[in-house]
Amino acid sequence: MTLLVASQLVVSFGGHPLLDGVHLRLDEGERVCLVGRNGCGKTTLLDIIAGRRQPDEGEVVRLGGARVALLPQQVPAHLSGTCLNVVCEGLSRERPEDALHLAEAALSRVEIDGRMDAGALSGGQKRRLLLAAALVHQPDVLLLDEPSNHLDVATIEWLENFLLRFQGALLFVSHDRAFIRRLATRVVEIDRGRMTSWPGGYDQYLEGKAAALEVEERQSDKFDRLLAREEAWIRKGIEARRTRNEGRVRNLLRLRQQAAERRQRTGTADFHIQKGDRTSRRVVTMKGVSFHYVPQKPIVDHLDLTIYRGDRIGIIGPNGCGKTTLLKLMLGEITPTAGDVEPGDHLQIAYLDQLRHALDEEKTVAQNVADGTDSVIIDGKPRHVNAYLQDFLFSTDRANSPIRILSGGERNRLLLARLFTTKANVLVLDEPTNDLDTETLELLEDRILSFSGTCLIVSHDRAFLNNTVTGTLVFEGGRWTEYAGGYDDWVAQRPASPTDKTGDRNAEVEKPVRVRENRRRLSYMEGRELEALPGRIDELEKEQAALHRQLNDPSFYVNHPADDVRRAVARQEEIEQLLMTALERWEELEQLRDNR
Repeated sequence: MTLLVASQLVVSFGGHPLLDGVHLRLDEGERVCLVGRNGCGKTTLLDIIAGRRQPDEGEVVRLGGARVALLPQQVPAHLSGTCLNVVCEGLSRERPEDALHLAEAALSRVEIDGRMDAGALSGGQKRRLLLAAALVHQPDVLLLDEPSNHLDVATIEWLENFLLRFQGALLFVSHDRAFIRRLATRVVEIDRGRMTSWPGGYDQYLEGKAAALEVEERQSDKFDRLLAREEAWIRKGIEARRTRNEGRVRNLLRLRQQAAERRQRTGTADFHIQKGDRTSRRVVTMKGVSFHYVPQKPIVDHLDLTIYRGDRIGIIGPNGCGKTTLLKLMLGEITPTAGDVEPGDHLQIAYLDQLRHALDEEKTVAQNVADGTDSVIIDGKPRHVNAYLQDFLFSTDRANSPIRILSGGERNRLLLARLFTTKANVLVLDEPTNDLDTETLELLEDRILSFSGTCLIVSHDRAFLNNTVTGTLVFEGGRWTEYAGGYDDWVAQRPASPTDKTGDRNAEVEKPVRVRENRRRLSYMEGRELEALPGRIDELEKEQAALHRQLNDPSFYVNHPADDVRRAVARQEEIEQLLMTALERWEELEQLRDNR
């Protein structure tokens, strides 16, 4: 069932429209990810759908009285009162008789105690509280703007599981690729004011987008060649003004108008890291290091660690566990309460601060990068600051704009621009991925991989860690533990909980006895079942492949009603479960057959 339709939305702030005839339909059960470059209008679209602002043209229709709620990108700096009071606010005016009951139910869903002081919550808990404040209105459509920003990995995984169980429609903005892959059933993109819908998950979107850009480039080249040929013809002189050629002249004028109106795709950032001098082989050595602000709660407890030249270490842990403090210990910015930290030789450190203290709000973009001069030194040569900033997608006008008007993504790109004006052999990045668009994220990953120095990276972006680091340092059980590989490698290597370990140990002791006493063989009916299973699995796999082709065909969504689409998606999920069950049963029966 369709819950909401946004038709022909237009929003303009002068110049090219931010949104130019955008159309979007949301159906029950869909989880739609909204992607696009920083500043393309994603948050504006969410605000329009939520009713917080009006478009210049177009309308949003909520079918059947569908209720809409928004989880905004920014967490309010000041939340006062108990969590129960925060969630009840607003609902008390709409449904005063049910406010308390609904608020308590919403808080229970997000696992927040309503008696807690809202102002004392952590960043992740505040985002859960705001989610409860949205859910209390019992929305049919839930809008989320960068919901995973500033959340630790455990909270992101909790949020993913929660949203997978949500029964209505989801429309969410995110640059977290792992988050999108887990949730999205469809991806819609805003590019140069227009919206395009890509059925399927994030990987299908990437494939389709690459093919579409290739077609666009060929068409653009064809148009440019035609325009150049007609411009050369018109310059030949009087022949072009003869009556029989007036049609060709008019056509040239139309081509010129099209060229003037054509919106070119925003370029991709193009930067590199200036390499410093070669460091000693050991960059940081920590021996028995401990640190605490409160003696009973150590942030680092007897840590022995050596970081070598060329290591790329990802630092993972829940919010508030002391990741930034650990970085400061490594860099010698604070002194440990016990143990020794030995820095290597010839260290040149470039540090991207999580709190972005390096930016001066009273200065322009260019002044923040060049410290009031008109040039920066890159690879030993002076370069005009505006030209340098263009590599980070700042136009000349934007380079002369004050910091306070920048979006979150622009601020992060500016921090990178400032950071890379200095030579470095140790790169320290504290939450570098927040608010960055996907193209800039992938370029940063590429530059880190080609950097010959040492990298220390604090991040909750699982895909970013998988793509960049060679090892992880993880806070678990009150201590920091070192693992090889990226995030997925840590998940595979991390120890089981104490109860799991006990269970495994007991199983190892009891298994031989159990096998001797209860070693049974395959029954006749089970043998018949085993013979039929390969054919059944083959049928399911063929149906799965056919559904996959159908759901990846854009015409299917155009030529079939929404109920057919939902049934196809539901059947695809059902087949996955049936296949898993059949394969597990096959393995089980094969083991019984071998008990001879």
